[in-house]
Amino acid sequence: MAEAKQAIQRPLSPHLSIYRPLINMMMSIVHRITGTALYFGTLLLAAWLVAAAMGEEQFALVNTLFGHPIGKLVLLGYTWALIHHMLGGLRHLLWDTGRGLQIWQVNVLSWMTILGSISLTLALWAFALVLRGGL
Repeated sequence: MAEAKQAIQRPLSPHLSIYRPLINMMMSIVHRITGTALYFGTLLLAAWLVAAAMGEEQFALVNTLFGHPIGKLVLLGYTWALIHHMLGGLRHLLWDTGRGLQIWQVNVLSWMTILGSISLTLALWAFALVLRGGL
Protein backbone atom coordinates (compact mmCIF):
# COMPACT_ATOMS: atom_id res chain seq x y z
CA MET A 1 0.00 0.00 0.00
CA ALA A 2 0.99 3.54 -0.53
CA GLU A 3 2.45 5.25 2.47
CA ALA A 4 0.44 8.08 4.00
CA LYS A 5 2.01 11.41 3.14
CA GLN A 6 3.06 13.44 6.10
CA ALA A 7 1.83 17.04 6.19
CA ILE A 8 4.52 19.50 5.23
CA GLN A 9 4.92 22.37 7.65
CA ARG A 10 4.81 25.57 5.61
CA PRO A 11 5.11 29.12 6.79
CA LEU A 12 1.90 31.09 7.11
CA SER A 13 1.12 33.56 4.39
CA PRO A 14 1.28 37.13 5.59
CA HIS A 15 -2.16 38.58 6.22
CA LEU A 16 -3.80 41.09 8.52
CA SER A 17 -4.31 38.64 11.36
CA ILE A 18 -0.55 38.10 11.59
CA TYR A 19 0.65 41.69 11.38
CA ARG A 20 -0.28 44.19 14.03
CA PRO A 21 -1.09 47.52 12.45
CA LEU A 22 1.86 49.90 12.55
CA ILE A 23 1.70 53.65 12.02
CA ASN A 24 3.49 53.46 8.67
CA MET A 25 1.02 50.82 7.44
CA MET A 26 -1.92 53.01 8.44
CA MET A 27 -0.33 56.03 6.80
CA SER A 28 0.03 54.11 3.55
CA ILE A 29 -3.65 53.21 3.62
CA VAL A 30 -4.72 56.75 4.55
CA HIS A 31 -2.51 58.18 1.79
CA ARG A 32 -4.36 56.05 -0.76
CA ILE A 33 -7.75 56.98 0.71
CA THR A 34 -6.96 60.70 0.68
CA GLY A 35 -5.73 60.42 -2.90
CA THR A 36 -9.04 58.89 -3.91
CA ALA A 37 -10.99 61.48 -1.91
CA LEU A 38 -9.15 64.26 -3.73
CA TYR A 39 -10.60 63.07 -7.04
CA PHE A 40 -14.11 63.57 -5.71
CA GLY A 41 -13.25 66.82 -3.93
CA THR A 42 -11.80 68.23 -7.12
CA LEU A 43 -15.20 67.65 -8.74
CA LEU A 44 -16.63 70.00 -6.09
CA LEU A 45 -14.04 72.62 -6.95
CA ALA A 46 -14.83 72.21 -10.65
CA ALA A 47 -18.58 72.54 -9.91
CA TRP A 48 -17.89 75.78 -8.05
CA LEU A 49 -15.84 77.17 -10.94
CA VAL A 50 -18.42 76.12 -13.53
CA ALA A 51 -21.18 77.71 -11.46
CA ALA A 52 -19.15 80.93 -11.28
CA ALA A 53 -18.84 80.90 -15.06
CA MET A 54 -22.55 80.15 -15.59
CA GLY A 55 -23.87 83.15 -13.75
CA GLU A 56 -24.81 84.75 -10.49
CA GLU A 57 -27.80 82.50 -9.75
CA GLN A 58 -25.91 79.22 -10.18
CA PHE A 59 -22.94 80.57 -8.24
CA ALA A 60 -25.23 81.57 -5.36
CA LEU A 61 -26.80 78.10 -5.37
CA VAL A 62 -23.42 76.33 -5.12
CA ASN A 63 -22.26 78.75 -2.42
CA THR A 64 -25.47 78.05 -0.48
CA LEU A 65 -24.80 74.30 -0.69
CA PHE A 66 -21.20 74.76 0.43
CA GLY A 67 -22.34 77.12 3.19
CA HIS A 68 -24.63 74.50 4.74
CA PRO A 69 -23.12 72.76 7.82
CA ILE A 70 -22.81 69.49 5.86
CA GLY A 71 -21.19 71.38 2.99
CA LYS A 72 -18.73 72.97 5.40
CA LEU A 73 -17.93 69.57 6.87
CA VAL A 74 -17.27 68.19 3.37
CA LEU A 75 -15.02 71.18 2.60
CA LEU A 76 -13.19 70.71 5.91
CA GLY A 77 -12.62 67.05 5.03
CA TYR A 78 -11.42 68.01 1.56
CA THR A 79 -9.00 70.54 3.05
CA TRP A 80 -7.61 67.96 5.48
CA ALA A 81 -7.30 65.32 2.72
CA LEU A 82 -5.45 67.77 0.50
CA ILE A 83 -3.00 68.82 3.21
CA HIS A 84 -2.52 65.27 4.51
CA HIS A 85 -1.87 63.93 1.02
CA MET A 86 0.58 66.75 0.32
CA LEU A 87 2.52 66.10 3.54
CA GLY A 88 2.52 62.36 2.77
CA GLY A 89 3.93 63.17 -0.67
CA LEU A 90 6.66 65.27 0.91
CA ARG A 91 7.44 62.37 3.25
CA HIS A 92 7.80 60.06 0.24
CA LEU A 93 9.97 62.64 -1.53
CA LEU A 94 12.28 62.66 1.49
CA TRP A 95 12.41 58.86 1.41
CA ASP A 96 13.28 58.98 -2.30
CA THR A 97 16.47 60.81 -1.36
CA GLY A 98 17.46 57.91 0.90
CA ARG A 99 16.85 59.83 4.12
CA GLY A 100 14.49 59.05 7.00
CA LEU A 101 14.33 55.31 6.35
CA GLN A 102 15.22 54.04 9.83
CA ILE A 103 12.17 52.71 11.67
CA TRP A 104 12.20 55.41 14.34
CA GLN A 105 12.47 58.09 11.63
CA VAL A 106 9.60 56.54 9.68
CA ASN A 107 7.47 56.57 12.82
CA VAL A 108 8.34 60.18 13.65
CA LEU A 109 7.61 61.31 10.09
CA SER A 110 4.30 59.44 10.14
CA TRP A 111 3.20 61.11 13.36
CA MET A 112 4.42 64.48 12.09
CA THR A 113 2.28 64.00 8.98
CA ILE A 114 -0.82 63.32 11.07
CA LEU A 115 -0.24 66.16 13.52
CA GLY A 116 0.88 68.51 10.78
CA SER A 117 -2.15 67.86 8.60
CA ILE A 118 -4.56 68.42 11.47
CA SER A 119 -2.71 71.54 12.67
CA LEU A 120 -2.41 73.08 9.22
CA THR A 121 -6.06 72.36 8.41
CA LEU A 122 -7.24 74.00 11.63
CA ALA A 123 -4.88 76.95 11.10
CA LEU A 124 -6.06 77.43 7.51
CA TRP A 125 -9.73 77.32 8.52
CA ALA A 126 -9.12 79.64 11.48
CA PHE A 127 -7.34 82.09 9.18
CA ALA A 128 -10.20 81.90 6.68
CA LEU A 129 -12.78 82.47 9.41
CA VAL A 130 -10.87 85.47 10.74
CA LEU A 131 -10.70 86.95 7.23
CA ARG A 132 -14.40 86.25 6.68
CA GLY A 133 -15.44 87.58 10.05
CA GLY A 134 -16.81 84.44 11.70
CA LEU A 135 -18.79 81.33 10.84
